[in-house]
Amino acid sequence: MFEKKTVQGAYFATAAFLFWGVVPVYFKWISHVSPLEIVSHRVIWSVVLLSAIISMTRSWATLRVSRRQLLTLVVTACLLSINWLLFIYAVLNNNIVETSLGYFINPLVSVLLGMIFLQERLRPLQWLAVSITAAGIAYQLLYYDRLPIIALSLAFSFGFYGLVRKNLALPALTGLMLETLIVCPLAILYLGWLAVKENLQFASVDLTTDLLLMTSGFVTSFPLLCFAAAITRLSLTAAGMFQYIAPTISLIIAVGWYGEPFGIDRIVTFSCIWLALLIFSAETIYHHRRLSRHAQLTSR
Repeated sequence: MFEKKTVQGAYFATAAFLFWGVVPVYFKWISHVSPLEIVSHRVIWSVVLLSAIISMTRSWATLRVSRRQLLTLVVTACLLSINWLLFIYAVLNNNIVETSLGYFINPLVSVLLGMIFLQERLRPLQWLAVSITAAGIAYQLLYYDRLPIIALSLAFSFGFYGLVRKNLALPALTGLMLETLIVCPLAILYLGWLAVKENLQFASVDLTTDLLLMTSGFVTSFPLLCFAAAITRLSLTAAGMFQYIAPTISLIIAVGWYGEPFGIDRIVTFSCIWLALLIFSAETIYHHRRLSRHAQLTSR
């Protein structure tokens, strides 16, 4: 049973991060729309899509939650909205490379959060990986005299989202529906304000823009449902292993397709992150194999 659950989690995680890897292309298609309007459409059309799914599955009763769960969902909804806005802002401002850096850092942030909040102990090589990552970020600070704020904000906002979401005993569909419902009134008010100011891009540019904005419900919901399903089936550490997929694809797209700069400063920083991830991955694989062998010996 445990093995089946883990395999399912791996499939869900792979689907989520493959999708997230190519999603910058989608946001480039609507780069003429402001980040806040895009986020608002993501929220509203997600509510529409998720409502349809819940209606088809007749699972409206699952939306009844306790006050404590609702307060937790307010936190996750805020974290998710911040992450969306930062990501879209970076993509529209030709900084996909920094979003990639943020999501490369994210697995190690997840490990740190697991250690701090879930009492997951770091082994020596894991500490080494975290230290090398810190060195890469410190190099950015010395080179630019500033921290990679967007990258760190993306890493920590999504890291905290995964941490809080993991401890929320709700189905993936229910959780995402409630998260989007919580921020939906604000999204509607903002779009209404844009319409009054005659700055609303929806229904005023072209049909392609309208269709792309409406599609944002699927673009938002599909990977998040997969991620939420994965995080409930995998440990925080195991889930972090799959997060290399999305930033790798995004980095290739940023440099190879959109021609974003990738100079010596970024090469040094990314090299530190990649080395840290290599050490972390190898150590994790070795550790799990050793535990598996130990379990087989003790079961005889």
